[in-house]
Amino acid sequence: MLHEGKIWVGSGVNGPVYLLPSMANRHGLIAGATGTGKTVTLKVLAESFSDLGVSVFLSDIKSDLSGMVRPGTMNESLEKRLKRCGVLEEDGSGTFDFKSYPTVFWDVYGEQGLPIRTTVRGMGPMLLSRMLGLNETQTGVMNIAFRVANDYNFRLDDIMDLKCLIAYVGEHAKDYTINYGNVSVASIGAIQRSVAMLEDQGGDVFFSNRKLDISKWIARDEHNKGYINILAADRLFNNPLMYSTFLLWMLTELYNYLPERGDAAAPLIVFFFDEAHLMFDDCSKALMDKIEQIVRLIRSKGVGVYFITQNPTDIPMDILGQLGNRVQHALRAYTPLDQKAVKVAAQTFRTNPSFDTEEAITTLKTGEALMSFLDEHGAPNVVERATVLPPQSHMGPISAEDRNRAIENSPMWRFLDR
Repeated sequence: MLHEGKIWVGSGVNGPVYLLPSMANRHGLIAGATGTGKTVTLKVLAESFSDLGVSVFLSDIKSDLSGMVRPGTMNESLEKRLKRCGVLEEDGSGTFDFKSYPTVFWDVYGEQGLPIRTTVRGMGPMLLSRMLGLNETQTGVMNIAFRVANDYNFRLDDIMDLKCLIAYVGEHAKDYTINYGNVSVASIGAIQRSVAMLEDQGGDVFFSNRKLDISKWIARDEHNKGYINILAADRLFNNPLMYSTFLLWMLTELYNYLPERGDAAAPLIVFFFDEAHLMFDDCSKALMDKIEQIVRLIRSKGVGVYFITQNPTDIPMDILGQLGNRVQHALRAYTPLDQKAVKVAAQTFRTNPSFDTEEAITTLKTGEALMSFLDEHGAPNVVERATVLPPQSHMGPISAEDRNRAIENSPMWRFLDR
């Protein structure tokens, strides 16, 4: 919710807690155990960015974000929360606008949203190798295959092109050993099996010569609101490696496309990465270095990246240190490992003498969170215990009919080469 040009995220004993739009590209973290309110926080932030004219991308793993296309409705629970946050007076006076947001649905499989497509060449050997689950040696062979395709100008658009290329490199391995490096029959076979598995899982539909221009996601509607792009990820999430690599590809595409922008009043687009720990699972050093570089540099291009995960320890320390805006929902401390995670989470905040941060993390109620956002100078504010505002759009999913209607009426159709 916007208030005096700032994003009003929640309210504590000292009043409203704000996220400054000019600091929103310094990235952020939304953490907490399942069922503690992370989705509500995500929606409040996404709606506020849209109101600012900032485009948003987020993944919908549980199919419960589609309600953003419809306005919310008042109920007793929401009224109590609004009074607790100071939006409404105790007598019920005051206003809280329920409204819909310009929402575009996307789906890798083209079933619950507009299709997202790219070429095999556009994915690149490093990300493609991760999507296929290749080891270091096999990744090296994939790099050789891409070099051969580039040097000999082979087409490399869809899965069939990739299969032909791998077979060709395997058949001519001896010819390429001197110039490119050793290509073993075992590695070629392993890559071919992985490609076949990707086809069986439906991943082949993602690769096509009809590549989506990802820059079209940075757009506003006729009311100057930023579009909220929602990826239907319930099916995609069945393959966590493919899911995380796909989102990393999109982030890389934005990084490569956008020019340097420097400091601005607000970001161009904000990217929410749900189940963020998957990005870093089984990551090679080369890929981890690339992720760190993108996260560090992409903010100067007007992109804010917000990681959503259960525990801050899911994020590597080098990246966690770059996340200036923090919202921490409750964590459970049932085991010694859980207790250690709570301690680490507490240490990431600037101490508030009014309460014990570590204790507060374990006693937060659903809808409450510890919040610390950057001030106008880029320094973290003292942590506040606050109640998160409710979203202004509908909570919960919409019907299949409403989704199909939104897809058919989407303004993004004209950008797709179908």
